[in-house]
Amino acid sequence: MPLTVHHLQVSQSERIVWLCEELGIPYELKLYQRSPVLSPPSYLALHPIGAAPVITDDDVTLAESEAVAEYILNIHGKGEGDDFVVKPAAGRKEYAEYLYWLHFINGTLQPAMGRAFSLRLAGVDEDNNQRARVENKLHQALSHLDNRFKTTGTWLAGEQFTVADVMIVFTLTTMRKFMPLDLGVYESILAYLGRVGRREGYRRAMKRGDPEMDVDQALKGPAPEIFSGLKGR
Repeated sequence: MPLTVHHLQVSQSERIVWLCEELGIPYELKLYQRSPVLSPPSYLALHPIGAAPVITDDDVTLAESEAVAEYILNIHGKGEGDDFVVKPAAGRKEYAEYLYWLHFINGTLQPAMGRAFSLRLAGVDEDNNQRARVENKLHQALSHLDNRFKTTGTWLAGEQFTVADVMIVFTLTTMRKFMPLDLGVYESILAYLGRVGRREGYRRAMKRGDPEMDVDQALKGPAPEIFSGLKGR
């Protein structure tokens, strides 16, 4: 059986669809719609934690974005190519930067957004000290990323596109449907997202996985409209 990507629409499993498109590997895509906000029972049944992404590959069932990406690179990937470098080799100067930014995404940036989102969803006032600290940490993380793009090359780890780029874009685009956030003050991040939007692999992945999403809006500064299922909660 082919590698199967189980994609919960409007979720971080878009990363894996994009990775497969960039690598040009054969895979089967199964789509699952939210019902209306959370995962449907059919998706929850795929893995004990019920979270996206999930892949199946013969007798392997695997979750967690970084684990899934590493598995695909090692089992199905093509290695380094002229246009798409999945990860710098350990002896290359970009390797340490690649490692840092790859783990910055789920270790710092996305948790910061998640904490800020949780406080907003709970109705914590903007002048609350805890919320102020949390949102300041988010601003620090985004400013750190923005400064990275001011001083580095085209992509997150340098001049070559890597899986770190595949991992971070969800947090800066689709996640903002849940956590409205205007990126207008982070000009270098927006310039980066503009480059992402010109990648054919990204366009193919989003068209296949989330055809109803306004991708161009997600790549811009103003916050996308909050996910309708969360309104009033």
